[in-house]
Amino acid sequence: MALPIYSNTMRITTWRIQHSLVICLIFIASSVVRTQDPDFEIVPNSALCSEASTCSECMVIHPSCAWCMHPDFNKNDNYDRFDTMEILRLRCFFLCDLEIVPNTKSIIDDKPLSEKGTTENIVQVKPQKVTIKTRPGQAVPLPQLTIRQAEDFPVDLYYIMDLSQSMADDLNNLKDLGDKLAAVMGNITTNFKLGYGAFVDKLVMPYADILPSYLVNPCFGKYCDPPFGFKNVLGLTEETSKFADAIARVNASGNLDSPEGGLDALMQATVCKEKIGWRDHARHLLLYSTDAPFHIAGDGLLGGIVARNDGQCHVDNTNTYTMATELDYPSISQLSVQMKKHSILPIFAIGTADGVAIDSPGDPYRFYKDLPYFFHESYVTRLSSNSDDIVEVVKAVYLNITAGVKVEDNAPRDAFTLNYTAICLDGVPQTGVQECNGLQLGDDVFFNITLTMNKTVCASSKRKHTFNIGPTAFNEFMEVTVEAICECDCGEPQRGPQICNGTGEEICGGCQCDDGWSGSNCDCDKSDTGEVDMGCVWNVTGDNPIDDPIECNNRGVCNCGECNCNKAEPGKRYYGTHCQCDDFSCPRHDKQICGGPKRGVCMCNESTGINYCNCTEDYIGERCECPKSTDGCRSPDGTICNSGAGVCECGKCVCNDTSKYRGSTCFECKDCPGACEEHKPCVQCKAFNSGEYAGEPECDECPYNITIVEELSRRTGFQECIFRDDDDCLYVFTHERLPNGTYIIEVDDDKVCPDKSAILWMIIGIIVGILLVGLVLLLIWRLLTYIHDRREFNNFEKERENARWEAGENPIYKPSTSVFKNPTYGKN
Repeated sequence: MALPIYSNTMRITTWRIQHSLVICLIFIASSVVRTQDPDFEIVPNSALCSEASTCSECMVIHPSCAWCMHPDFNKNDNYDRFDTMEILRLRCFFLCDLEIVPNTKSIIDDKPLSEKGTTENIVQVKPQKVTIKTRPGQAVPLPQLTIRQAEDFPVDLYYIMDLSQSMADDLNNLKDLGDKLAAVMGNITTNFKLGYGAFVDKLVMPYADILPSYLVNPCFGKYCDPPFGFKNVLGLTEETSKFADAIARVNASGNLDSPEGGLDALMQATVCKEKIGWRDHARHLLLYSTDAPFHIAGDGLLGGIVARNDGQCHVDNTNTYTMATELDYPSISQLSVQMKKHSILPIFAIGTADGVAIDSPGDPYRFYKDLPYFFHESYVTRLSSNSDDIVEVVKAVYLNITAGVKVEDNAPRDAFTLNYTAICLDGVPQTGVQECNGLQLGDDVFFNITLTMNKTVCASSKRKHTFNIGPTAFNEFMEVTVEAICECDCGEPQRGPQICNGTGEEICGGCQCDDGWSGSNCDCDKSDTGEVDMGCVWNVTGDNPIDDPIECNNRGVCNCGECNCNKAEPGKRYYGTHCQCDDFSCPRHDKQICGGPKRGVCMCNESTGINYCNCTEDYIGERCECPKSTDGCRSPDGTICNSGAGVCECGKCVCNDTSKYRGSTCFECKDCPGACEEHKPCVQCKAFNSGEYAGEPECDECPYNITIVEELSRRTGFQECIFRDDDDCLYVFTHERLPNGTYIIEVDDDKVCPDKSAILWMIIGIIVGILLVGLVLLLIWRLLTYIHDRREFNNFEKERENARWEAGENPIYKPSTSVFKNPTYGKN
């Protein structure tokens, strides 16, 4: 596809050669000066334009790449037609034409921002529509985005309330809410609409009791409305007095479980734009009030509902949600996407049921407090137990919303990268910031946005994208349309006897050869060389021709027996007579070739094609991995690997297998006695003629220089040791290890011996103490025994008192005679 020729494309024609040469000489002179700088390198920058074989490919690889369209560019030297703009200009004496495709930017719609007092066609964002044409990789500054929040902007407030029985007292307090809200919002905007909706839960078990009697009245003993999923009780209206009438028409309802179907209600209130009455040019506030947690996506499985929520409007002509028993609850992410799409700002006003303590496990607020992390913008606040502070909550949230502006975009992240700079009221640019705070209605804030298109756009079929950039709080934005420039305008292919040797056609200054011909000018006849030009085939052994010949090692193009090597990745190259060498196949250390440029450089033996590392003077090894310095092997005592306990290899100590020392410098020994223990026998025998070496040959063989002093010097580096000698006296000595491995040991000649009389009294004190403790324990035991016996005797006396009877009468005595009366005696 041919693109239009842009006005600033450089075309150097024959009649302008003299003028061009003057410019070239000036540029070359400046370039010579620049090349004196040791940091100025040409070749590494060329790698940015690697892998390009056509002008269009060159444009896509990097914005610094250019393409020379002059047909004679590389006749006298083997230069690439594609390279960085800077390098191609250094070679301008070849009279090359540089294909430079500029970015274009057009503002299509730029209505001015609304002034104070405007009530119709309010504009808060400018510009409104922008189109851009750009190459991939180039950072394009967009027109500055200006935002001014109108002082009398319309506000739509839709109130969704939980109508379960626990919210019954809140319902009574809402009858005057419409007039109160209208009065408060009237001080902010004259264009205010208010609506009301209610929800309970799905009418299936286990969320609601489906017994017929329960479906009529779920409250058992007092009247309640039948349960339902969601109802749009009152659509958005300017007649706020209707709000009280709508509240009067509904009563509290009931359900079984504690979580409610609030997410169903929020989804329907968001997507049912016509039913609710959301206006296009208004700030949309969705106030959600409850004192219970909510069901989430997947909970519908408990009631046999498996169909995923579709995010569509299902409110019928009776303003009732009809799919509550067929679709699962929506997920929070689904709801967030829909609210962002429809510019809905949710306000979660959460109350606490009677008897539930704040921050207790039953407090529903803990289920809502983290929701702002999942929405593009939302607020969570607490309500009083009967919702009488709802008006103040709405006012506070609205003022908080208007006090800040946050900008977002919906550009596809796989195609574009956007960088933001905010200019807020203080006028100081803040890079990487997308919001301004501390604003009042009517304040202007600005955002500078830079767009960069990714290379993947040119690789896809869709090269034109449209997305929006704007504030999150209201439904206005800047529409940006970006079209990718992925191809060069090379005109029609040219063919002729003097063009490309007559065996090809010229495209963008280069030759595209016919079948059977090759070379930069299509002057190499493949019928002479065959399918494979053996002059371009590298045989490292020099013996008989190889079985499977490959031209230029698949790393370049064969032009009549000579290899023109391809470019590798940025920062890498192929070279050699047959492209057999490269500068990146050397072994790596720490994931860098030859350990990195500070350690070595990757070289190639052109006769064998084998790569090797050419290390700097400070490093050695196949990968330049080993420092020549032995500083890394130095032990804490200053010796190398603890005086022969190991060998320093590659800057690290390799400890001897027979040595007891280990660690990075062979200085650690977990099973070895300490230095104090090691010197103890020699110190005892040399200083006090005691210990295990006393009178033994080992005492004379002690290698340590031991000095007996009246007072230890205790210099820095000395370690102090304290032991008990054979005579039970304490002695003290200090030692220090010198870099050569020898020790300096100083011994205090004054031992500290215990006082024998003090020991005797200590023994007597211990014996007396033991006797006294035994006597006290015996007295305590005797006292406890006496108390126990006394208690038992008192109990016995009490029992005996209870067993007494009156004097002269034995309660168990029964007389030996019985008396009977004759009832008939004396009647005759």
